[in-house]
Parts: sequence; C-alpha cells; structure tokens
Amino acid sequence: MKRVFAAAAVLALTVTGCGGKQQADQPAPGGTAQSCEAGEGRITIATGNSGGVYYVLGGGLAQLISNNTKLRATAAETGASVQNIQQLVAGNYDIAFSLADTAADAVNGKGSFDGKPQKVQALSRIYPNSTQVLVRADAGINSVADMKGKRISTGSPKSGTEVIANRLLQAAGLKPDTDVQAQRLDLAKTADGMKSGTLDGLVWSGGLPTAQITDITTALKDKVKFLDITPLLPALKQVNPVYDQAVIPKATYGQPADVPTVVVPNLLLVREDFPAANACALTKLIFDKQADLAKVHPAAKEMTKQLATQTDPVPLHPGAKQALG
Repeated sequence: MKRVFAAAAVLALTVTGCGGKQQADQPAPGGTAQSCEAGEGRITIATGNSGGVYYVLGGGLAQLISNNTKLRATAAETGASVQNIQQLVAGNYDIAFSLADTAADAVNGKGSFDGKPQKVQALSRIYPNSTQVLVRADAGINSVADMKGKRISTGSPKSGTEVIANRLLQAAGLKPDTDVQAQRLDLAKTADGMKSGTLDGLVWSGGLPTAQITDITTALKDKVKFLDITPLLPALKQVNPVYDQAVIPKATYGQPADVPTVVVPNLLLVREDFPAANACALTKLIFDKQADLAKVHPAAKEMTKQLATQTDPVPLHPGAKQALG
C-alpha cells in the first residue's frame, strides 16, 4: 500500500495546482471520426481536492495521455464536480471528473444548475465514490440527524461532496444552512480540523481509500468512527436514482467492521464539441491501460467496460461509444 501511494504522490506532482478558473490551451484537433486516433495539441483535466482520488487519478491520466498519444495533457486541482462542470462548459477545461448525480443535475438543469441545462457528454462511467461520514467519537453523533448544532465539514464549495452532504442532511430532516454549523472546507483543511478538534464530523464523497481519510483514522484511531447512512438511501433515491448501497470494507481504514454506506458512480465528462477521434482514442486508452491507472490509485481497479456506457441521463459521447462498442 505504501508503494501505491508513493507512486500516486509522484504522479500527483504532474498536476497543476490551481484551484480556481484557468485559461485552457486551445482545444486539440482530432483525427478523422473513424480513426480513433488522437490529434495533436494540448488538453486540460479538471480534477478535485489535492487529497482526493480525482486529483491523484487525474494526474495519472494526464501522464498516461501524454506518454501514449500526440496530445499533451495537464491536470488541475479544483473544487470538484459542480465547479468542474461549470468551467468545462465555459471552456476552461477539456475533460472533467464529476459525480454522476451532479452530472445528472447538470444535463437536466436542476440543483446547482437550476434552469440551465449544461451541454456535456460522458467519455465513460468510471469507479464509484463512497460517501464517507466520519465523526469524532466524543461528539455525540450516532446518525446524520444528530449533526444538528454540530461543526460539520460539508466539503469544498461547489463540490459533489457538498451536494451529497446537503442531501444527506435534508434526508435526515435538517436544514443545511441553519441546523448545522456547516464548514465548507477542502479535504486538507477538513483533516486538520478533525485532528485538532475544531470539527465534530465530516462528509466526504471519494474513492477508496482516500489518503486524507486514512490520515485522520490513523492519527485519531478509536477517537473517530464512521456512520452507517444507508437508512437515508430511500430518501436519496427519490432525489436521484443513481444512489446505491455498498460497504466500506473494514480493512480500508483499519476499522473493526465493514461500514454500510451510499455510493454514486463517477463520470469523465467533455463538452459536446470535443473531437470524436480524441474521445474515441482517450476512452480506449483508459481501458487498455487500466492496470497503469490502478498503480496510481487502486480505485481504478473498479472501472469496467461493462459499466462504462451506463452514464444516463448524461449522453455518451459518440467517440466514446465507438471505443466501447
């Protein structure tokens, strides 16, 4: 495991560490639509918080693209899903990681995209995110409803984590803006707050394992515990049917037992005008070189071609459809 994260750390150094908007390079031209061969040029990838799996895999994906195609790819740290889609559509990035529920909101013009459907398509469904709700054992929190009045990190502003955190609170009968002391923190600041005791708990949506969740559980041991949030799954499914149930295996963070939780798939998104040949070439590359991505982070092992096309209601890009057909 140490070797895995050492490799991830090296690859993460390839990521351009800037949180806000950035001016993207000119979009790379693609080859012919039927060639499935990437053209030349530069592309940018919107990832997520520096401690999260998006960031690590995004750096690995950028290196994979640069080493195996004529494209030169760079990846950037961002606030994640909502921000990624907004800046993807604005032309600041060419590829973006996103939670499937946030992407569904985007194409349907709901939630953070109220009344403004976003013209994005998917290259692939990738690995699932586990909703990881971790609280201090002495905070008196045994359910999401118990978070009333507590100091809870709900994730970076405009992140998929924040979307899920607010939906969990609402499903538990709480008002996110008034019933909890919501702290809109990135993962690094969240980890610091949990260890220092300035936070009572956190919500994080990410792949397994997430390095900074490992940091918290290693540092605090039995002073923290995970919550089983699956009693809220029926209410979440009424909001978006993409939510499902799984477990956080006990070995992931050295816990005494598996923790039932809610999961949601991740998608790789592009704009509708992303060149078809590039879409085909990059989608094919991801699965041809999946083992290399899994060396960057084990979450990549959970990607399958069988599930790759299951991106509804987000349309699959025609180039990706060619690669996965």
